[in-house]
Order: sequence, then C-alpha cells, then structure tokens
Amino acid sequence: MSNVNIDQLLHQMRQMAAAAGASGVRESSSREGGPAFEQVLGDSIRKVNELQQNASDLAAAFEKGDPNVDLAEVMVELQKASVSFTAMTEVRNKLLSAYQDIMNMQV
Repeated sequence: MSNVNIDQLLHQMRQMAAAAGASGVRESSSREGGPAFEQVLGDSIRKVNELQQNASDLAAAFEKGDPNVDLAEVMVELQKASVSFTAMTEVRNKLLSAYQDIMNMQV
C-alpha cells in the first residue's frame, strides 16, 4: 500500500488554505500591519519553486530506484507542484491584465 498519509496531506492543505485566507484578510484590513504585496508575492513564488524542486527530487529518486520513495508520494508531490504553478500563472495573468487596464486608462 501507499506510505502517503491522507490525514497529513489534508492537514497540510487546510493549513495552506488558512494561511492564504488569513494573509488576504490581514492585507486588506491593515495597510501598516500586514505584509507588503511584494513580500507576499515573493514568498508565493519561492513556495512554488520549493514545491517544484521537491517534486523533481522525489521523481529523480524514484527513477533511480530508491526504496524509500513511493510512487503515490511522487505523484501527489508532482500534482501539488503542477497546481501551485498553474495558480501562480493565473495570478500573473490577472496582474498583467490589471496593469494593461490601468495603462489603457485615459487621464
């Protein structure tokens, strides 16, 4: 069977969702007390990069035949990396669209 602990995975997903929701509330409610937009965006990019690196490392270890790496674990990590990259791409697209809208406004 799989070594992936579903409860642990769900807990991590809930933590990430709570952190995303809390940071959005904190950012919108306070200009001075919350983190800067640049910092939040940079942290998000670094997290996506970490997820991709971890997935790549696990996949390479599985390909080399490491007995401690399970196929299900590799697939879950690859999917997490894919979803996070897709989400980051959508955020970039929305930011670019907002920038273009602002630049097209008449002053």
